[in-house]
Amino acid sequence: MSGGRVALGVVAVIAAGALLLSGGSGSDPKTPAGLPGLPPPFLGVAVLGDGGLTAAVDAYGNVVDLRAPGPAGRALIENSSARQAAGTVPEDTGIQTWVRVGGEMLPMWRADSVRQRYMPGTNVLLTTARFGSEEVRIEAAAKRETLAMKVAGSGAVGVRVNAALDCRREKSPQAAVLVCGARSPGAPSLFRDAAEADRRWLARTDPLGGSAPPWAEHMYERSLLVLHALTDRRTGAVAAGARDGWAYVWPRDASAAAIALAGAGYRPEAEQIAQFLLGAGIEQAARFNGDGSPVPGRAAQGDAIGWVAAAAEATGIIGSARQAAHILAGGRPIPWRNRADYWEGEPGDYLGNALASHADVSEFSRHIWRETSDTPLVGLVRVPGDPDSGLDSAAAWAVRPFSQPSLYPAAGRTMERLVADGGRFGITPGEGWEGGGDPWSAPTAWTAWSLAALGERREALRLMGDLRRAATPAGALPERVDAETGIPTSITPLAWSHAFAILALRELWPSG
Repeated sequence: MSGGRVALGVVAVIAAGALLLSGGSGSDPKTPAGLPGLPPPFLGVAVLGDGGLTAAVDAYGNVVDLRAPGPAGRALIENSSARQAAGTVPEDTGIQTWVRVGGEMLPMWRADSVRQRYMPGTNVLLTTARFGSEEVRIEAAAKRETLAMKVAGSGAVGVRVNAALDCRREKSPQAAVLVCGARSPGAPSLFRDAAEADRRWLARTDPLGGSAPPWAEHMYERSLLVLHALTDRRTGAVAAGARDGWAYVWPRDASAAAIALAGAGYRPEAEQIAQFLLGAGIEQAARFNGDGSPVPGRAAQGDAIGWVAAAAEATGIIGSARQAAHILAGGRPIPWRNRADYWEGEPGDYLGNALASHADVSEFSRHIWRETSDTPLVGLVRVPGDPDSGLDSAAAWAVRPFSQPSLYPAAGRTMERLVADGGRFGITPGEGWEGGGDPWSAPTAWTAWSLAALGERREALRLMGDLRRAATPAGALPERVDAETGIPTSITPLAWSHAFAILALRELWPSG
């Protein structure tokens, strides 16, 4: 777009309606193209909220996912993840800012540039777009059951709404102001109250050790605020992310969040998460709705009991993880065999499930040869007795959180090999991973945690540097990013990744 813009004209529109999705035909809409260096519109890259009404915002300031009650609640904006993957998201999806430039109505993805950041210490998001010499600024926040957006520019601007939520305009001479959901004192008060409440919540944290650099403090705070937004304030249900297909409770993701929050000083929230998991009937399914009901379609996975047991121990609800696992398994051995693992593929016998169950993993050994020596070392592969299944990053779990000191050498060698083969933005789940070469932030972060625990500080810091490069400008960690560009390609932020980032940072810079 040309830099020679005319002044922004007036457009103040609130249009509501049902979003109709067509089938896979040639008449399907096409997702608009994103700006260079940014993901396409309608892929959330930031999250708003405090565990009540939960919103995802894309790189252009549009609200593209909205959930209530709580982050694993009902979708109030229809934005299918299948449509996102297929590139067929309609242009009227969600809550959008549009402007009139030279007589033409334009969305934010038609700007010359867009920048995004959070107000420090809060989940209040600021998005700034430039149309030539003109600037449009979007402020967005959610508190309890209310969402507010304020859009201001050199000229008048406006908002379009396509969401199953009551929204109202508020009078403002210099901005378009929208408030959706429960009645509130008004947008100005909501922005102020949301920021103050977030900062009060953050002030409760057990800080990193005094030598932590500013980037680590920033990642720590942002990760805590992500978990704050994705944890239901009423029930403790932790959504993996604010997106269709991810707005469910996975036992492993929620357990990692509980462990991280307990370590960071948020014991009440961590206990609530663990209690939710203990009451969810984790043997009924792989994932759960915000009310604790199982989501059909995927059987219970082989690491669920181990992760929930670890959360129960970390929060002090049950004295030890082994005792908790014994209770959850009904006094029988943990049923980890012939089940899916964190790769969520076909059922089988997998390393991560075995480690979470404290099972014998001797069959998972594989010889690794150094380039400079014929003497083999031992690493840990994904499938027992199958060296071709490849080294698995879940080997890190043998160090943290399912500590088995006898496996530390093999786990360390496995991690070192995977890190050596990684790229600028982190590592893939393992050598046998068939999902492409894009790095995943959760394995990168949990590997950093365990390497730090083994005293391998340099390698751990290398991985934390990878995470910093993979993070969005606002500090959110995507599930995965493009291996070449670092642009998010999936759910952003991912609760699991931020939980491990918290744990890795606390291992590198312990408090006290």
